[in-house]
Parts: sequence; structure tokens; C-alpha cells
Amino acid sequence: MKNVGIFNQKNVLVLGMAKSGYAASQLLKKLGAIVTVNDRTPFEQNEIAQKLKNEGFDVVCGEHPLSLLENELYCIVKNPGIPYSNPLLIEAEKRNIPIYTEIELAYLISEAPFIGITGSNGKTTTTTLALNMLEQGNKQPLVAGNIGTVACEVAEKATSNNIIVTELSSFQLMGIDEFKPKISLVTNIFEAHLDYHGTKEEYVKAKANIFKNQSEDDFAIVNFDDENVMAMVKHSKATIIPFSSTKVVEEGAYVKEGSIYFKQQKVIEVEKIVLPGKHNLENILAAVAIAKLLDVDHAAIEQVLTTFTGVEHRLQYVTEIKQRKFYNDSKATNILATQKAISSFQKPVILIAGGLDRGNDFDDLIPYFNNVKNMITYGQTRDKLIDSAKKAGMKAVKSVDNVEDAVKEAFAHSEVGDIILLSPACASWDQFKTFEERGNKFIQAVHKLK
Repeated sequence: MKNVGIFNQKNVLVLGMAKSGYAASQLLKKLGAIVTVNDRTPFEQNEIAQKLKNEGFDVVCGEHPLSLLENELYCIVKNPGIPYSNPLLIEAEKRNIPIYTEIELAYLISEAPFIGITGSNGKTTTTTLALNMLEQGNKQPLVAGNIGTVACEVAEKATSNNIIVTELSSFQLMGIDEFKPKISLVTNIFEAHLDYHGTKEEYVKAKANIFKNQSEDDFAIVNFDDENVMAMVKHSKATIIPFSSTKVVEEGAYVKEGSIYFKQQKVIEVEKIVLPGKHNLENILAAVAIAKLLDVDHAAIEQVLTTFTGVEHRLQYVTEIKQRKFYNDSKATNILATQKAISSFQKPVILIAGGLDRGNDFDDLIPYFNNVKNMITYGQTRDKLIDSAKKAGMKAVKSVDNVEDAVKEAFAHSEVGDIILLSPACASWDQFKTFEERGNKFIQAVHKLK
């Protein structure tokens, strides 16, 4: 680790538990910080808080009292999901107390450089592809961030021989100060998380933080086909590496004459790639750009792209029952992701959708309903989805209470050759803790049909 003395004998407040809060608390203690842990869940119901209390941490539970700011705090390390509208954070900002997320802590102590991957959709697939390519190319990559591994735990063990591939959310990027990836990547930008950010402009501003500290010695890989992304990167000092699935961008990654190229070098023929979907071609181009910037050879990239079939909960093939194929796309937590999922199929689709209501409607799905023959809705947004389906002239629409019932209804209304697709277009938090839990519940329900 580097900068091991930066937090020594400094008062630090860790706000919010979960995996990142627990890991940050542990690391800060090792670095000599005087750590106070605060979580809204009452102590009696809070296993992580109880564990930290037994380990000697100062733990405050049940609320976020302003009195926690009286200890001359060096900084606050907050859970990314806690909004900045929290009264404690509002007061901390007034007092000019730095507010970080755990990714900043990871960067400050890491000997390894970072690759930062963000965007509205495609982050997990792109991160996984890049990781696999770097592994195949013997670059000793480590993976961290929003993909499921806490970054500061990874950074603590990393050496200068490693490179840390991180999937980053807008929530995490709001809490950085010095974080500086050697390679940044933005897959696309779509209106999302407005319940947290308030406006699209604030959401874009948070995403743009990924470029904030980069210099001309760093690289920014960006989607040339996305106007929002190209507008974001205008003020970046990094060397711009574009990718495009529709145009030849000779300074980046692109498709020409049925093959993927990087800087005028042919990498692989598209027909050899096994991962389906036009949107996945964009993710592949982005990952290829990362791999080639780090001198991974074509053979290693081809090995990955001829064997990689996708990530869990992202257009994941589940099974076939009576000539109906089931796909789990639970990671589709916004409209754009569901648009791309529907577009991946030529056969008739029965769509299962619904979830957390973030205040938006779903009319942007209407142009993509051409091959959706039936829709089963559930969750807080089920009525809104029905309204959009009816505007599109879809007659076969049904509302149910949960994912399990949706699977039964979808199968009951299906015919031979149909695709039954869970692609919710919504976050899962109205009925589930995570999109993974939702996807697993869908898979269980499908297998019960057998």
C-alpha cells in the first residue's frame, strides 16, 4: 500500500454499512484512523454494526445525528446509496468536511493503476470482457467496484504489477477527489437515477467525474455514437480513444467489412464472436480498446470473444420448456437496457417488466414493441407499463403481483417459438434487495415450471 500514514490519528466517520462500509472501516483502522461508524438500521437489527462494536469500533445506530460532526472530522466515507440530501451530509458540506465514497479510499492507498468503467448500460459486460482479455493477455488484472468486489479490499492487496478494473456508478463517482484512472471508459449515457440525482444534468455531471483528474498521459475511451458521451468528454485532458459500431474511427475501435479493427489493425471477424446483440458489439469494441491500449495481442482477444457468452442476469439464457426459450435480463434496470434487450430477438417476445417507480413513464419503449406480442407487468410501475403498452396497441397485457406469478402467466400465454424475457426496465428495490435476487427468483420460477 502507499500513503499508509495519510489517515493516521485522523477522525473519520464511515456513514452506512453494507460491504463497502464494513471494508472501509476495517482498512481505515489498519491505517491508524480513529473511526466512528454510523448506520440508520437500529443496532439490535444490525449484524455488521454489532460485529464492528465487538471489534472495538465506536458505533452509532438508528439515526444520523449531527453531533457526529463535532469530532473535527478529517473526512466522511459514505455508502454510495446515501443521497447528499441527507441532513448530516448537507451540514458536513457547509462545514467543508470532505465526503468520499470508498473508491476514493481505494485509489489513495493503491499501488496499482486503475481502469474506470462507467455509463448507463453495458458496464458489467464491458468490465467482464476487459477483465477476461487482460487475464488472457497475462496482464495480472484485478476486478473491483460496482461489479461486486469492494475496491479498497482489492487495492489493499494490489501491487504495481497489477491493474485494477473497476465498474463505477454515478453514486461512487460523486464521492471522489483525487481518483484518477489510467484508462477511463464511458459506454453510453441515458437518463437514469433521477430519483437520486434530481436531473439528467446532475447525473451526467456525476458520470463526467471519471475524467476529472486525467491528464494527457491518460486515456478516455468513449462511445463515438453517443452525443451525450461526446459532449461530456469535450473538457477532458486525456487522450481520446473513440469506439463506434456504425462509423470508421481510425484512431479507435470500429467495425469495417465485417471485422473489428483497432487503429487500422484487424483484430477479429465479427462472425466469430459468440455474444449476441448489437448493443453487445459496442461493449466488445470498448473492451477491445482497453485491451489494445495495454498491448494485449489479437490471439488473446480472439480467445475471449469466441468463448464468452455473457454475464449473469444480462440476457442470460436460462432454459427451454416446450419450445419456449427463457432469458433473464434482470440487470436491465432502466428503459435503454430493455430497449436493447428486446431488439436482440427476431422471434416473438413475451416481456416481463416492472419494479421500482422512479417517476418516469415508459413511452420510450413503444417503438420497440413491434415484436412484443404480450407483456406481463408487476411491481410499483405495473400500471405505467400497461399504459405504454396500450398506447402501442398491444392487446395482450396482464398485471400480476410478483415475478413468480409473471413467469406462470407468461408461459400460459406463450406459443411454440416464443421468447419469454425478464427485462424489467426498472430497479428492483420495491420487492428485492438487488437485481441479482430478482433474477434468481425468476430463474427459480422458470425451473419450477418443469
